[in-house]
Amino acid sequence: MPEPLFRPLPRRHHHGRAASAATDEQRATRPAHHATSGLLAFIIAALVPGVASASEAGGHAIPPTWTVIFFAAMLLSIAILPLTKLEHWWHSNLNKLLLGLALSAYPVLWLTVLEPNFAELGVKMHEYASFITLLGCLFFISGGVYLAGDLECTPESNAGFLLFGTLIASFIGTTGASMLLIRPVLRANRERRHKVHIVVFFIFLVSNVGGSLLPLGDPPLFLGYLQGVPFLWTLHLWPQMAVVAVILLVVFYGMDRHFYGRETEQVRRADVAHATPLRIEGGINALWLLGIVACAAFIRDDHGIFVREAAMIGCVIASKFTTPAGTREKNDFSWFPILEVAALFIGIFLTMIPALLILQASGDKLGVDTPAKFFWAAGVLSSFLDNAPTYLVFFETASGMVDKGLLAGALVEGVNVPDAILVAISCGSVFMGANTYIGNGPNFMVKAIAEESRVEMPGFFGYMKWSVIFLVPCFVVVTLLFF
Repeated sequence: MPEPLFRPLPRRHHHGRAASAATDEQRATRPAHHATSGLLAFIIAALVPGVASASEAGGHAIPPTWTVIFFAAMLLSIAILPLTKLEHWWHSNLNKLLLGLALSAYPVLWLTVLEPNFAELGVKMHEYASFITLLGCLFFISGGVYLAGDLECTPESNAGFLLFGTLIASFIGTTGASMLLIRPVLRANRERRHKVHIVVFFIFLVSNVGGSLLPLGDPPLFLGYLQGVPFLWTLHLWPQMAVVAVILLVVFYGMDRHFYGRETEQVRRADVAHATPLRIEGGINALWLLGIVACAAFIRDDHGIFVREAAMIGCVIASKFTTPAGTREKNDFSWFPILEVAALFIGIFLTMIPALLILQASGDKLGVDTPAKFFWAAGVLSSFLDNAPTYLVFFETASGMVDKGLLAGALVEGVNVPDAILVAISCGSVFMGANTYIGNGPNFMVKAIAEESRVEMPGFFGYMKWSVIFLVPCFVVVTLLFF
């Protein structure tokens, strides 16, 4: 029976899905972004020789390498269509859904007719359902918490927002923290003309880096917990998280001071005139957010299929009936952001299956055998894939390499992965999910909410310019200090 998103899968499925996914995304960005083309070409070259022999392992054929073009087309559509004359057409979530399903037709045909592998398709669809349920529940419940008031849009208050969001993201998840704070941040800065950088750094810190300390913070770490990694082991990641967070906060503060200095005196006076203390409305939703956390942490698959998701939906229903009337309206709550994520990710989940299967077949042939290589390989692939299956691929790859004597070192208690390697995989998957809008679920939601608030967010590659300039140097520093 297929298993949900947070359940460890049989080893061959882990390798298959995560590994091939990496390839697809990489290929997708190759023609459009030269910064990753070398790595993508290397991975594809590494995969091709192993496909034939791997196709006989595990009893299922491996899709031909060319099938990754569907995933590449999906990613390029996300990146390019908003920049063309089709921008208005692309704005419709229905059109996003239809395009994703159209590009998924051949991968689904392969798995159901040409080379039947219903288990893989079932697992992927179950993952998608669990993924959207978790994000949707956090999205709705956090939308019922309204931080009334309007702080001054000073660099100090903005940095305080980002610091607070970074600290709480590990406890209520990056999605919960993002949805709780993005609207107050936008409201506090509504008078300002220069505010794109605020949202971009918000995605960097609150939607990604902040989820590093507990398994509840980010799906990849929760997958590790279900694989047997001790619950508090992720606290090992605090030095790496602290380095990245401090660098980004310092850079943000300096940048925000620069842009704040460029605001007119009229903007500053209006900001001061509108400033009021913060107060919380709908605080009962903190209880339901804790309920979502408890569901994710303690309801296992052996309790029954979709029991966890049903319990989460129960928290949503409770939130609906206990939230004060009008609270979500004050938040300008709209279903559009989560529907956009749902429409886009059904195409991503289905079209990346061939790439994941291909990478599964040759994952141990990529020459990834040191913490630094695991950090960058897991990170780059997490930038373009859902970082949860990417984490699983490298987790299982490392475990298999230990069995073959290809990796050594002190193992994490309860699992067959060296501590240094697991730190690298975890940091790469969580941190580099911030590199693109599609690297982590909350990224797109924050972008959509900001655009609803009339913030002109950069496009796919425009955002990547920010990540290359500000995030990649942080990751180089982490590599030099820790890996």
